[in-house]
Amino acid sequence: MSAHDKPDIRRHMERLTTEGVDVVRVTYPDLIGTDRARDVLVDHLPAACEHGLAFCRAVYHTTPQGDVVPVPGGLDAGLPDVTVRPDLSTLTALPWEPGVATCLGEVTDPATGAPAPESPRDLLRTVLAHCAEQGLGPIVGPELEYFLLERTAAGWRRHPETTGAVYTAGLRADPSNHLLRTLRHLRDLGIGVITGNHEFDGGQYEINLTHSDALDAADRSFRFKAAVKELARRDGLLATFMAKPFGDAGGSGFHLHLSCDDAEGRNAFDDPAGAHGLSAVARHAIAGIVAHAPALAALLNPTVNSYKRFGPDTLAPWLIDWGLDNRSAMVRIPPERGAGARLELRLGDASANPYLAIAATLAAALLGIRAGEEPPPPLEGYGYDTARSALLPTDLSAALDALEADTDLAGLLGKDFTTSYLTYKRNEVERFQRHVTDWEFTEYAYHL
Repeated sequence: MSAHDKPDIRRHMERLTTEGVDVVRVTYPDLIGTDRARDVLVDHLPAACEHGLAFCRAVYHTTPQGDVVPVPGGLDAGLPDVTVRPDLSTLTALPWEPGVATCLGEVTDPATGAPAPESPRDLLRTVLAHCAEQGLGPIVGPELEYFLLERTAAGWRRHPETTGAVYTAGLRADPSNHLLRTLRHLRDLGIGVITGNHEFDGGQYEINLTHSDALDAADRSFRFKAAVKELARRDGLLATFMAKPFGDAGGSGFHLHLSCDDAEGRNAFDDPAGAHGLSAVARHAIAGIVAHAPALAALLNPTVNSYKRFGPDTLAPWLIDWGLDNRSAMVRIPPERGAGARLELRLGDASANPYLAIAATLAAALLGIRAGEEPPPPLEGYGYDTARSALLPTDLSAALDALEADTDLAGLLGKDFTTSYLTYKRNEVERFQRHVTDWEFTEYAYHL
């Protein structure tokens, strides 16, 4: 830490003390986008900034059930550390937890001082550096859905189970006013929430975030998911961003609206004289996303459960296509042009790590821009016709194979990251394949 940094830290400490804050929660995303954290007393903030906080690197390789996957650099290396330093530029008070502020953490390898290979935030930075070389500044608008659940003697159920209250607000579908409380807390957290509503299924909600530069959008999406889950816990409920938690309901999506600013700050996707009012850059980006869609699925649909969200008539992508203001297409081009020209990738589900989802989408778009190819003709009418478009991977294993085979996309994401991710996720597939499900017992036990 330089002498210049110390007065800056002291200013932060004085402000926090004045605001009655005595603890700073330093958080960072693991490989699957779950928040990992440590609470630091304000008096010890200078030491945390100078020396960092030590975490075991294998936290990146730890499953939701607490098992460590044998990813290179973890168990085989003796479980070494990574160092996490507070990023004080992201420091903000937690509106629902008096005396506590939170900030993101910067993760490095203490042996080299370089970013940790699995750090999702740094992977996105690497992809953004490639975009900058192309003279492009990506702008992203995230849309996330989730289910709110309550525990019963029989397990978890939707809270509430109201049906038919599609795209509504108020007590009709939200009798406990969860959405209003959550919106106000998130507003005070300063992460750029703008609107919210009850979604298609009972207990399902959507909250929209503002458009901003890609790293900021990923930061805000990560903090949004962590905050929604924490606020639900305070009410004795469970907020889940699982792709499809119920067989009799639709899934939860993570749609990404993407545009790019050029060097002069203009929307590089807009061209009134171009085909469909889109610039060559926009059309090439669409072509890249379409071309690399099978590999993208591994990062935007990252769980075994993700692929149960897909299928005909689900309003979730099933085929590799794009269309003009067509919600049955994988890539939708909203009708706005000018400053609002953009594409909407509807592939991702809510379980995706925001940093990885955005990084992979940008990498695919950038590959398309570099290749300079045009996309296929846009989808006409209602989609889900396998005679017109290729099928996306139908399970996680196939998507992981597609990512490994897509050497161009994997090359942009980096060999070390791709190796870690594939190892971690293939272990997930193997564990699921060994697990006996309730469906199997119900189907077979009595009759066979």
